[in-house]
Amino acid sequence: MLYNCLGLIVNSMYIPRKIDRELKKWKAESKHKPLIIRGARQVGKTITIREFGKQFDHFVEINFEESPRMKALFSDELSPSSICENIAAIYKTLIVPGKTLLFFDEIQECPEAIASLRFFYEKMPALHLVAAGSLLEFALGEIPTFGVGRIRSLFMYPLSLTEFLAGAGEDQLLQKVREASPAKPVNEVLHARLIALTQKFICLGGMPEVIDTYLETRDLNQCQQLLDDLVISYQADFAKYSMKTPVSRLNEVFRSVVYQAGQKFVYSKACIQANHSQVKGALHLLITAGLAIPVTHSAASGLPLGAGANPQKQKMLFFDTGVFQRLMDLDLAEFLLSQQFDAINKGHLAEQFVGLEIIKSSSSYQHPSLYYWHREARNSNAEVDYVISVAKEVLPVEVKAGTKGSMQSLFLFLKEKKLKRGIRVSNENFSMYDNIEVYPLYAIEQLISAIALVFHHFKS
Repeated sequence: MLYNCLGLIVNSMYIPRKIDRELKKWKAESKHKPLIIRGARQVGKTITIREFGKQFDHFVEINFEESPRMKALFSDELSPSSICENIAAIYKTLIVPGKTLLFFDEIQECPEAIASLRFFYEKMPALHLVAAGSLLEFALGEIPTFGVGRIRSLFMYPLSLTEFLAGAGEDQLLQKVREASPAKPVNEVLHARLIALTQKFICLGGMPEVIDTYLETRDLNQCQQLLDDLVISYQADFAKYSMKTPVSRLNEVFRSVVYQAGQKFVYSKACIQANHSQVKGALHLLITAGLAIPVTHSAASGLPLGAGANPQKQKMLFFDTGVFQRLMDLDLAEFLLSQQFDAINKGHLAEQFVGLEIIKSSSSYQHPSLYYWHREARNSNAEVDYVISVAKEVLPVEVKAGTKGSMQSLFLFLKEKKLKRGIRVSNENFSMYDNIEVYPLYAIEQLISAIALVFHHFKS
């Protein structure tokens, strides 16, 4: 067993993912809707399904990009039994319902295979079938219906902080976080260590290749090079997004999502030589690809939050903090060595991290929507970074540091909406200020879990 300079256990094996639990539940069901694993490129979809395949007696993987000839199996008829019979003959592997995992990778390359999924549930519900692909959202968007009620989607994102720490063997440290609360902070020594690990994770981001490399080599410079490679590969994909949108425009909007982080996205700032409609179209493509995640303004006057949303006012999250900091060209030495929150939040990096952790901590079966609140008034502007729902209550979450005096927007929101509590996320330990509960940066999953617990108690 190897250790790195932070005392992390190096684990060169598969890093368990949150979605693994959902796959295990799905495997145990008597009837199985075909699964589509959805998410941005290179977030770990393929390796996760291959690891899951080890739980079956037989595993068959068809990659339609690497083996385009396999598309011919779907060109005539879409009978599941006929398709499986041909696949078994070609791959010389048994396809036995209940014992075989059939994996269609890069399925966007074969729309007919996507169309066939609904028939697998109708004709072979005992067979375990999973599909995934790069830029799959574009292919699904071109299919009017691909099996409503007959296909299940699971959403994947880059690794969360919890997944990173678990993969590094920090289970005991994670347990301390799970046992903590605003009324029961963690030990200050452990808190300092957790903040340092969180800073390191924010710098690395959650892309599996980057995390694997760091845990194996402890070489941050090599990880930065991998992040640069990812930037280039994502930009190279732009040519596949739309024939109607120039690659140069997508590049400009892509970088503008980074540069406008933490503020309302202004279309006129994104691309000087393009009109509002053109920029909006390019941004939509980036959102569809999973590279940009909208945070929509909500009046937050009640639930659902979407009922009071204004899509004309949106901030944009970038899908990964590691890639984000490379595009921002942040000073890593300043970021990693500083104990000051302002340095940690440079370029609104901490705000980005918190939003992404909220998404990663949410249900894998949903594509969660994020909201924020902003009030414009003469001499009285106010903004709360995120607004989430708890049972039948609206809960404001502000990513801030400092003392009570720096939470004017949060207090104003609580007073205006007549709410009982708010959340502040910072690099402080768990604590409370009056009706404000403080959660450290490393405890977003704990915050979401606490919300789920409140919801369960409310229902019961």
